[in-house]
Amino acid sequence: MSTTKKEIGDYGESRAAEYLQQKNYVILERNFRVKAGEIDIVALQRSCIVFVEVKTRRNDYLLEAREAVTRSKQEKIRRAAKEYIATKRILFKEVRFDVIEYYTQSNVIEHYIDAF
Repeated sequence: MSTTKKEIGDYGESRAAEYLQQKNYVILERNFRVKAGEIDIVALQRSCIVFVEVKTRRNDYLLEAREAVTRSKQEKIRRAAKEYIATKRILFKEVRFDVIEYYTQSNVIEHYIDAF
């Protein structure tokens, strides 16, 4: 059975959302898309809104997943986050950008809080 990159990515995002919920985050939205970019997961942790980029990889991949979140990608996520906050008219004391790596072969999740 062949699995597409999108299917693998969607599965990784689902695993990341489950992980966050187990850590008492509230998932507000998944795959928020605007012209500026996309945010994989928008979550709430107490009074902090957390924008999460999820990277899914096999264990034998040459680079660590978080290395794929380049400065350019970070800027797109920041612009999309600004649009999310404006669109939803959300007021929070704190905003944070996290990265979650999910490795499919070992079923390991690494969570980088305040990654950028």
